[in-house]
Amino acid sequence: MKNRVIYYSDELNDDFAGNDIKTSVVDGSFVFEHKNIFWRIAEFVIYYIIVVPLIWLFMKVYHGFKIKNRRIIRTHSKRGYLLYANHTQTFDSFLPAIASFPKKGFVIANPDAVSIPLIRNLVLMLGCIPIPTAHSGMRGFLDRVYGIIERKGSITIFPEAHIWPYYTKIRPFIDVSFRYPVKADVPVIPMVTTYRKRRGLFALCKRPAMTVTVCEPIFPNTTLPQREAIKKLRDETYEAMKKVSETNENIEYVKYIKTPPDQSPE
Repeated sequence: MKNRVIYYSDELNDDFAGNDIKTSVVDGSFVFEHKNIFWRIAEFVIYYIIVVPLIWLFMKVYHGFKIKNRRIIRTHSKRGYLLYANHTQTFDSFLPAIASFPKKGFVIANPDAVSIPLIRNLVLMLGCIPIPTAHSGMRGFLDRVYGIIERKGSITIFPEAHIWPYYTKIRPFIDVSFRYPVKADVPVIPMVTTYRKRRGLFALCKRPAMTVTVCEPIFPNTTLPQREAIKKLRDETYEAMKKVSETNENIEYVKYIKTPPDQSPE
C-alpha cells in the first residue's frame, strides 16, 4: 500500500484538518455556560444517553480503539484534572468522553468547533469550550474553565493545537495552556494516541488501529515562580508524551516530509 504523503514546513502552525470553516466571533457576548433547566436536561440526555454510547461504538469499530491505564484517571476522579493529548484525528475531541467517563469530558477547542450554526448548540452540549477570538470573551472563558476545575471536573487540551492525521510523534507545543493547572493547582494527566496493526477480523483494514495510553499524573511545582512552574510542567508533560509515542509499532499510514518554507514539493 502506498502511503499518503503530506509536506509540512512548520510543526507549530501547519494544520491538515482539511476543513474550510469560516470562524465565528467568540467575544464577550458568547454564552459559555447555559444554566437554563431545559438546556441542562437536553444536555444530559444527548451526552450520556445518545452520544457517549455512539462514540464508543464508532471508535471501537472504525478506529479499533482501546485505552490503556484508564485506572489512573479513575484514581484521580475525586479532584479536578486536565488531560493533555496529541492531536491526530478529527474525532480526537470524542476521546475525553470515553477516558473521563462517568465524568463529563470538557474540551478546550478552536473556535471553528462552534462556527457551524446548525450544530453549535450540540457541540456546546458535548462539552466544547471555544477559545475566544476577542479579548472581551476571556472573562467568560476563564470563568468556565476554572469553574469546571473547582467542581472537580475534567478538561482536555490538545497543546499541539492543529490536527496532523495519523502522525506518530509528538510535535513541539508552547506552554501557554499550562497556566490553567498551575493556577488551579491540579494535576496534568498526559494521554497519548499511538497506532498499531489491525489483527483478527479487521486485519484487512488499511487504517491502523488506535491505542490511547494514559500516563501518570504530573503535578505543578507551586514552590516555583509561576512562569517557571508553567515551563517546568510543559516540559515534563512533553517528555512523558514523547516517551509513549516512541512505542508506536513503526506504523506510518501517513508519511510526513519536512520542506523549507519557501520550497514547494516536487
